[in-house]
Amino acid sequence: MQVMQQRVLQARPQRSASLPIQRPALPKRSVLVRSGNEQQTTTAEQPSTSSSASVEKDILRSTRQIAGTFAPRSSTKQKNPAVKGSLLYDVFEWQSWICLVTGGLLSFNIIWPTDEPSIPRLLGMWSIWMFTIPSLRAKECLANEKDALNLLFVLVPLMNVTLPFVWKSFPFIFVSNVVALAGVYWWKGVWKEVYGIPFAYAGYTMPAPTTPAGEEEAAAAQQQQEGGAQQ
Repeated sequence: MQVMQQRVLQARPQRSASLPIQRPALPKRSVLVRSGNEQQTTTAEQPSTSSSASVEKDILRSTRQIAGTFAPRSSTKQKNPAVKGSLLYDVFEWQSWICLVTGGLLSFNIIWPTDEPSIPRLLGMWSIWMFTIPSLRAKECLANEKDALNLLFVLVPLMNVTLPFVWKSFPFIFVSNVVALAGVYWWKGVWKEVYGIPFAYAGYTMPAPTTPAGEEEAAAAQQQQEGGAQQ
């Protein structure tokens, strides 16, 4: 009997020792499952960011082509003389904002007031697209500024045609155009880059400064695009 009891006591530690060997395997499985979930979430987020960037590039490319085809541009192949710091640059700059203020006074029926819709009020509603944007595009622009103006050249007519179905009001459409101009400039960082106003979208990218050789290549590429559009 004593021999059997000793054998039973010797067998009990062996069972207790075998239990800890199987327990550590459980947390390892949960860690593998969690890491797999994290990989799935990270891989699922990457296509959304890449797709939004590709959509933005497609929109800017299409607006650049449309504006390069239909918007007024220089008739000569020389460099734009309205460089920053020149008198011609300041003339185009002041002309654009004066036309914007005058268009607002016309659309709000302050200048030449009439009780009915009139041509001056219609002209004031379209003043941003007819005078402000072309004046800003006539001077030398940065890359983000040019993209913003190309986008506005396409966006403003669409707004002026569709918004009257919502509310037939000259001031409402004019204010909507002003908000669109301010919003696109904020999105592309034009207020900060060109005018020094700390009002810019946190995710905008500032283009790298170009060398004179790079500027000549960009001007030649733009001339080729304009020549192809004319053909």
